[in-house]
Amino acid sequence: MKAPTHRTDPPAGAVADAATEFHAFFEQHHAALARLAHLLTGDADGADDLAADALLALWHRWDRVRAAEHPAAYARGVVANMARSRIRSAVRERRRVTLFWAGRSEQTEGPDVAAVVDVREALRGLPFRKRACVVLRHAFDLSEKDVARTLGISVGTVKSQTSKGMAELQRLVGPQPARQHIQMTVADAGGRS
Repeated sequence: MKAPTHRTDPPAGAVADAATEFHAFFEQHHAALARLAHLLTGDADGADDLAADALLALWHRWDRVRAAEHPAAYARGVVANMARSRIRSAVRERRRVTLFWAGRSEQTEGPDVAAVVDVREALRGLPFRKRACVVLRHAFDLSEKDVARTLGISVGTVKSQTSKGMAELQRLVGPQPARQHIQMTVADAGGRS
């Protein structure tokens, strides 16, 4: 019979060091993670919450995160995955509401076609992977390799999805180059997310 093993808690100094290290990571990356969440979900109000949830998840796995080759990329991946989950939940909820109202016979007027499409609205129209690639490449100025690492996809997929996403944005936002439009919008929103 095998003797029971006793779990030993880490020394108090190691916990304090981990907490200090995590606090520094939080201070350095929280704003960028919240901005990423805002651009991926289109929800300014929920972006800080999503970033906080992601950082809480990172704290629970801090040993794994701090051992990662690229902790910031790991954190961006967590934010991207949580954003994807929230978007899917919102889509499911919209479908339920649509089904509920589909049985009603009320007539409504069409949408205001003359409304101007801005970059954020155009970004929301992109499928998640294209949106994530465009935002990480052009708003966060990450390399294709870093985007691939963050999203867990190949560099070729990053190139393809970014190219297709930019083409769609170019079509939606008009003659001004989409990249410049995105960067200006992100710069304008930088302090607000």
